[in-house]
Amino acid sequence: MSGLVKRLSNLGKPKKEQQTPATSTCSTSAAAPAATPAGISTTTIALAPAPAPAAQSEPTTAAVTLPAAPTTTMSATKIAVVYHSLWGHISTLAEEVAAGLRDSGVQVEIFTFAETLSDEALGKMYANKALGEKYPHITPEKLAEFDGFLFGFGTRYGRAPAQVSAFFDRTGGLWAKGTLVGKFGGIFTSTSSQHGGQEVTALTTISYFAHHGITFVPIGYQFPELTNLTEVLGGSPWGAATISGGDGSRKVSEIELKVARGQGNYFGKTVSTFVKGKSA
Repeated sequence: MSGLVKRLSNLGKPKKEQQTPATSTCSTSAAAPAATPAGISTTTIALAPAPAPAAQSEPTTAAVTLPAAPTTTMSATKIAVVYHSLWGHISTLAEEVAAGLRDSGVQVEIFTFAETLSDEALGKMYANKALGEKYPHITPEKLAEFDGFLFGFGTRYGRAPAQVSAFFDRTGGLWAKGTLVGKFGGIFTSTSSQHGGQEVTALTTISYFAHHGITFVPIGYQFPELTNLTEVLGGSPWGAATISGGDGSRKVSEIELKVARGQGNYFGKTVSTFVKGKSA
């Protein structure tokens, strides 16, 4: 009875909506955005995609250009061989002296002193005039082009002959300008006898060197042949030499040629050492 009454009392009341629990459904779609509270506006900001990282290139080494090392131009040493020969003895020595100079690595030019004697005088001396025409005649101006000189001539009373002295007397212009100061000189000679004045001829020629400021280069006794006592020989510490005999019949010996070549080689090395040091 009571149950019937209860049901009758509920007939006029509205029915409550039945709450159905929400169920979540798994899907691949993105979740819905959360609700925005009332009164707050929203702005959608589009973010730019992050830039892709720059491609890494291999490290490169910049080419470095180094300054060129300073260069020094080494001037070649130049030596003049100047001779006067009547019978060929000095001419033979001159060729050997020049060969020794070339052995030392220097540049060599050969000249002769111009003849001053007449053909008549040369004929009486049985001189071979062609010897003086074998190479160009030296001029005072030409001397300025060389670092050193080796002069060869026969002796006349312990000094240079007239042909050589005449040339020396023409070098006054060079002396006035000091053109030959600092250059080098050497001497080789010939006499008709063993004691005909080889050393004093060199000594008297040094006066010419001194006035021009030319440094004299003797050979000393560096060649053992100079102390050879087994035969008559020319040559001394002053320079190479030969003995011709009174009529020119004696020829230059092998020992004398060896000393002459040695003088050229020694002179060339001495002068080139100075020239290289001066150019450094």
